[in-house]
Amino acid sequence: MCHSSTTAIVPGRQLLPTNVKPTHYDLTLEPKFDTFKFNGDITISLDVKSSSDFISLNTLELELLETKLVTDKGEFKPIEVKYDDDDQSSTFKFEDEVLKTGESVKLSIKFIGELNDKMAGFYRSTYQEDGETKYLATTQMEPTDCRRAFPCFDEPNLKATYDISLIADKKLTCLSNMDVIDTIEVDETTKKVVFNTTPLMSTYLVAFIVGELEYIESDYKFRDIPVRVYTTKGYTEGGKMSVELAAKALEYYEKVFDIPYPLPKMDMVGIHDFSAGAMENWGLITYRMVDLLFDENKSTLATKLRVSEVVAHELAHQWFGNICTMDFWDSLWLNESFATYMSWKCCNHFEKDWKVWENFVGDSLQSALTLDGLRSSHPIEVPVKRADEINQIFDAISYEKGSSVLRMLANWLGEDVFIKGVSNYLKTHSYGNATTEDLWISLTEVSGKDVKSTMKVWTTQVGYPLVTVNEVKDSKITVEQHRYLTTGDVKPEDDTAIYPIFLGLKTDKGLDESIVFNERAIDLPYEDFFKINGNSNGVYRVCYEPERWQKLGSSASKLSVEDRIGLVADAGALSVSGYSKTTNLLSLVSGWKTETSFFVWDEIITRISSLRAAWLFEDEKTRNALKSLTGNLVSERCHSSGWIFDKDENFLDQRLKALLFGAAASSGDLKVLASIEKMFAEYISGNKDAIHPNLRATVFNSIASKGGQLQYKALLNIYENPQSIDEKITALRALGRFENIDILNDVLESLLIGKVRPQDIYIPMQGMRAHKLGVETLYSWMTLNWDKIYKLLPPGLSMLGSVVQVCTSGFTTMDKYEEIEEFFKGKNTTGFNQGLAQSLETIKSKSNWVTRDSKDVEKWLIDNGYLK
Repeated sequence: MCHSSTTAIVPGRQLLPTNVKPTHYDLTLEPKFDTFKFNGDITISLDVKSSSDFISLNTLELELLETKLVTDKGEFKPIEVKYDDDDQSSTFKFEDEVLKTGESVKLSIKFIGELNDKMAGFYRSTYQEDGETKYLATTQMEPTDCRRAFPCFDEPNLKATYDISLIADKKLTCLSNMDVIDTIEVDETTKKVVFNTTPLMSTYLVAFIVGELEYIESDYKFRDIPVRVYTTKGYTEGGKMSVELAAKALEYYEKVFDIPYPLPKMDMVGIHDFSAGAMENWGLITYRMVDLLFDENKSTLATKLRVSEVVAHELAHQWFGNICTMDFWDSLWLNESFATYMSWKCCNHFEKDWKVWENFVGDSLQSALTLDGLRSSHPIEVPVKRADEINQIFDAISYEKGSSVLRMLANWLGEDVFIKGVSNYLKTHSYGNATTEDLWISLTEVSGKDVKSTMKVWTTQVGYPLVTVNEVKDSKITVEQHRYLTTGDVKPEDDTAIYPIFLGLKTDKGLDESIVFNERAIDLPYEDFFKINGNSNGVYRVCYEPERWQKLGSSASKLSVEDRIGLVADAGALSVSGYSKTTNLLSLVSGWKTETSFFVWDEIITRISSLRAAWLFEDEKTRNALKSLTGNLVSERCHSSGWIFDKDENFLDQRLKALLFGAAASSGDLKVLASIEKMFAEYISGNKDAIHPNLRATVFNSIASKGGQLQYKALLNIYENPQSIDEKITALRALGRFENIDILNDVLESLLIGKVRPQDIYIPMQGMRAHKLGVETLYSWMTLNWDKIYKLLPPGLSMLGSVVQVCTSGFTTMDKYEEIEEFFKGKNTTGFNQGLAQSLETIKSKSNWVTRDSKDVEKWLIDNGYLK
């Protein structure tokens, strides 16, 4: 799970010439916090694959001081050194006859690097402790930033072993992938920490950390392997849940995959400045603080689920990605999709009452379908031609769509057969690299089914099918498949693929999963009650005739939770794209006020919120009518459930209370708003228990949306002096909810002057995107400050793409589409071009939606008493 930075241009799939192959790295590094530099000394053992007079390897922002080549013939200095900015390589040219096929040689380099603040390579993280600014030296190598830390062959399939040593002040903790073999005194204040040799591994998994750290160790014993969470001073107790889950998860994965965890320890470290959520470095996983730490009394249940899923995800990577690594970045999904799928499976194993597979349908599957409904999406297996493209594919396709396809595949093969095939795949390619083809081979061998031909289209084609259902009453059902696009403008060239669709026909007789629909259209026998895609196992959407939507809406008792989530999600998505009227969605959810599932309610509220967001710039009467619709759906249930929490309550019951409370507040429910005012007043007066953590986001957002300078100062104070990491983030997001131009400008100004960590600058922007003034102010700020933003977040950093999307995608008209397109015309969009295209498509789809359905929605609101 990682988004990191790179700006290199790669001339093809193979980044470097293949005349040598690395076998071992011997590396010593010494970080200097006073100069923000580090000294490095590296010797790389190489096997010569073909005779030549040069060696090329990757370097980026490193100053190479001294280089020598050691062979059986002696030591040689390069006669020429060339650096190529485009592919970030240094080439050392030697005399003829020095490098001969079949020989083993050693390349030794002394170098100096920048301990940068880009959250990439070997970098510094800054934090405050007792009023003092302190630094932590840490790493983020994925995908192509190991070259910022030391000269290397920075490709996933050029694996080697590593001997790593760190020189640092004696009071500092030094960590790396392996355990410590020796600590040597350098002088009175300095030590050299030497680590054991790593297994064969890829450069992007190398990690080392130097800083003032404390740790907590798991009580649960996983063999004799210490499992620890490291943090800076004062945070370790927050790692208690994560460290215990980690020890149990390692044991669980060992049993599931039938492969032992091979390293002698597992360390997990919270980092104050971190560009991603977490990074699976072998034996030394790094995390954004909010994704590692959990306080039982001060954190939300949503945080508990998020932290659990992230920890389980990174530990799954110790097998998927670390033991067995994708051959190249075009197969990134082999790492990320499996880790995502297994994290859900792991959480389900330990927390049955969380109902995580129901959660999966509303979370991962819908995220995948939302992004993949755009023309600017990409296949699961995506060709990579440039390094700046790699960072952009760490998205919902590589994670969520891939894991959704795996869930669908496991359902087809059977869970036990699927896991057996996966285990064989990992064993066959342990300490090596693999391709998607290798996975299909293993699954075919254990299942006896033609996995490759069935699954190939799902991983190589962009997008997914829409299954349209037409009925001839009492006669037959015809189902037809075509490409789905959120913009609804499918052209013949978009619609060439035929998917093998697992139809999942649910009727009164049960669920028939034997039908594989691999034609353009087929006929089925007529049934009075039926639903396609039973339990939402398939990665596609279904469009019914209006009468069938009504029948399914009244047949909720026959549908599983997964069915009901999928039905609401499909109705919502098809409204956006125009395949179905928005009134079908409104009629469907209006009849489900007695729904009991948190996940179904979450999907209902999400879809109504999407409708309100698309109508954000429409007339106030219509927007107020949509608020009233939300209130009519949730208020009665919210009032009866209340908003007092008992720790003995079911996990999902508590989450439902919080969800309904938030929806009621957004609809203007007077009783809820009065309670919010009371809670916040007590909280800022000193009663820190006045706001339950599960209600915190709703309270902060509501107070901000109606607040002025007093409320702004109060929330700013909470952000600067939080009770927990997740409270800090919640307060920061709420700062964007103020509908006061002076406050919004003040918040935006703070993003460029260091008051907010660069890793977090998109968070208050998310709050601004929730209201009209925020959307307009945010875009104006971006255009006026583009050069500053571009400098703060270079295009290789994934966050620039996130910022561009947040700043632009809130608009709903083609006028704004054209204005945004014009602004970026002539600008270098390398590194975020895909995100920009996705944002523009999102605007276009909302514009089409409003233009097409505004009258229909207005009539429905009038007919149902919400609009006069």
